[in-house]
Amino acid sequence: MSELNSKNIRVFANFLSRLAKEMTRFYYLKLNKPFKAINKSKDKKGYDPVTKADKAFEKFIRSKIKKKFPNHEIIGEELGYKKTKSDFTWVIDPIDGTRSFIVGNPTWSNLIGLNYKGNPVVGLANFPRLSKYYLNYSNKTAYVVNIACVGKDKKKKLSVNKKATFKNMKVAGAFHGWLSLKKQSRIPRVLKLMQFPCFDALSYAHFCEGKIDAVLQCQNKIWDLHAIIPIVSAAGGIASTWNNKDAKYAGNVLFSANKTIHKKILKLLKPAL
Repeated sequence: MSELNSKNIRVFANFLSRLAKEMTRFYYLKLNKPFKAINKSKDKKGYDPVTKADKAFEKFIRSKIKKKFPNHEIIGEELGYKKTKSDFTWVIDPIDGTRSFIVGNPTWSNLIGLNYKGNPVVGLANFPRLSKYYLNYSNKTAYVVNIACVGKDKKKKLSVNKKATFKNMKVAGAFHGWLSLKKQSRIPRVLKLMQFPCFDALSYAHFCEGKIDAVLQCQNKIWDLHAIIPIVSAAGGIASTWNNKDAKYAGNVLFSANKTIHKKILKLLKPAL
């Protein structure tokens, strides 16, 4: 596959759908056991945890991609960059929400995005402990799939809350220690709006289900977002950086249910830029 079209997008989505279930089985068979967390922060002043499970998941994911699409590029948070001449690049966050993984919160996920010529086109957010995954099958269609222990899986089409307004919106956000108190003091209205907690990628998933109307975060990497962006887009959401650039560039990002909400929040965030 050297070109992108609706047919091979479906092929990629079906591959990710199978992979979601394989990763969940892999977790319960191999990784659901005691472990130690290591701080990989270079200066040791911050806390950037990693576990053996992060690396094991990434090796597992890479092996599946390599077998099915051997010529594709791969970028992973833990194991780096496999460079090829392909226009297709897989971007992997083996465990998004490692802190949640460490303390036993079920909100962590496996994020896998596929880029075509640098643009995110297909994304998977798999939540093993919640037995469900989020996946887009085109640029206009995405689903949440609840994996059934017995019988058929339950699939529901995703859509942001189209009735959301600035006055009644639900906003989830987290600065993860990256936004100084001085900058936070410049955006008091934003702080007041952030009335709902941010649970790793699950907040973006809830946004795609219409349960939350806006999500804002700081200092994301591409592997935090490139799986999320196609799902959000297919669900009808708007995404950008705080300075209104394409969210694919990562950093500080805002996801909103419509353009009106998006523009108003971006305006409120300007003093923190």
